[in-house]
Amino acid sequence: MAQNNRDVVPSVVVDPDQYREVLDKLAKIDEKIEFVSAEIAQRQGKKIGRDIGVLYGVCGGLILVLAYYLLAVA
Repeated sequence: MAQNNRDVVPSVVVDPDQYREVLDKLAKIDEKIEFVSAEIAQRQGKKIGRDIGVLYGVCGGLILVLAYYLLAVA
Protein backbone atom coordinates (compact mmCIF):
# COMPACT_ATOMS: atom_id res chain seq x y z
CA MET A 1 0.00 0.00 0.00
CA ALA A 2 2.78 2.40 -0.57
CA GLN A 3 3.00 4.71 -3.50
CA ASN A 4 6.28 6.45 -4.16
CA ASN A 5 7.56 5.44 -0.69
CA ARG A 6 4.62 7.15 1.06
CA ASP A 7 2.04 5.47 3.22
CA VAL A 8 -1.49 5.78 1.91
CA VAL A 9 -4.18 6.21 4.52
CA PRO A 10 -7.35 4.37 3.55
CA SER A 11 -10.43 6.55 3.40
CA VAL A 12 -14.13 5.77 3.31
CA VAL A 13 -16.91 7.88 1.88
CA VAL A 14 -20.14 7.73 3.88
CA ASP A 15 -23.53 9.11 3.09
CA PRO A 16 -24.11 12.13 5.37
CA ASP A 17 -27.63 10.94 6.27
CA GLN A 18 -26.35 7.56 7.42
CA TYR A 19 -23.57 9.27 9.35
CA ARG A 20 -26.11 11.49 11.16
CA GLU A 21 -28.26 8.43 11.95
CA VAL A 22 -25.30 6.67 13.51
CA LEU A 23 -24.39 9.77 15.53
CA ASP A 24 -28.01 10.10 16.72
CA LYS A 25 -28.05 6.47 17.82
CA LEU A 26 -24.75 6.93 19.65
CA ALA A 27 -26.10 10.05 21.34
CA LYS A 28 -29.18 8.13 22.53
CA ILE A 29 -27.00 5.31 23.85
CA ASP A 30 -24.76 7.82 25.64
CA GLU A 31 -27.82 9.48 27.19
CA LYS A 32 -29.10 6.14 28.48
CA ILE A 33 -25.70 5.29 29.95
CA GLU A 34 -25.52 8.66 31.72
CA PHE A 35 -29.06 8.20 33.08
CA VAL A 36 -28.30 4.74 34.47
CA SER A 37 -25.02 5.87 36.04
CA ALA A 38 -26.81 8.84 37.63
CA GLU A 39 -29.48 6.54 39.05
CA ILE A 40 -26.82 4.24 40.50
CA ALA A 41 -24.99 7.20 42.06
CA GLN A 42 -28.26 8.48 43.51
CA ARG A 43 -29.04 5.12 45.11
CA GLN A 44 -25.55 4.97 46.63
CA GLY A 45 -26.00 8.48 47.96
CA LYS A 46 -29.30 7.53 49.58
CA LYS A 47 -27.68 4.53 51.26
CA ILE A 48 -24.80 6.62 52.57
CA GLY A 49 -27.20 9.32 53.77
CA ARG A 50 -29.31 6.73 55.58
CA ASP A 51 -26.24 5.28 57.30
CA ILE A 52 -25.02 8.72 58.38
CA GLY A 53 -28.52 9.56 59.66
CA VAL A 54 -28.61 6.39 61.74
CA LEU A 55 -25.21 7.20 63.23
CA TYR A 56 -26.28 10.76 64.08
CA GLY A 57 -29.47 9.39 65.65
CA VAL A 58 -27.56 6.91 67.81
CA CYS A 59 -25.07 9.57 68.91
CA GLY A 60 -27.88 12.01 69.71
CA GLY A 61 -29.74 9.36 71.66
CA LEU A 62 -26.66 8.47 73.67
CA ILE A 63 -26.03 12.12 74.49
CA LEU A 64 -29.62 12.54 75.67
CA VAL A 65 -29.49 9.38 77.79
CA LEU A 66 -26.16 10.42 79.35
CA ALA A 67 -27.47 13.92 80.04
CA TYR A 68 -30.60 12.48 81.65
CA TYR A 69 -28.62 10.12 83.89
CA LEU A 70 -26.14 12.83 84.83
CA LEU A 71 -28.90 15.31 85.70
CA ALA A 72 -31.20 12.77 87.37
CA VAL A 73 -28.45 11.23 89.50
CA ALA A 74 -26.88 14.53 90.47
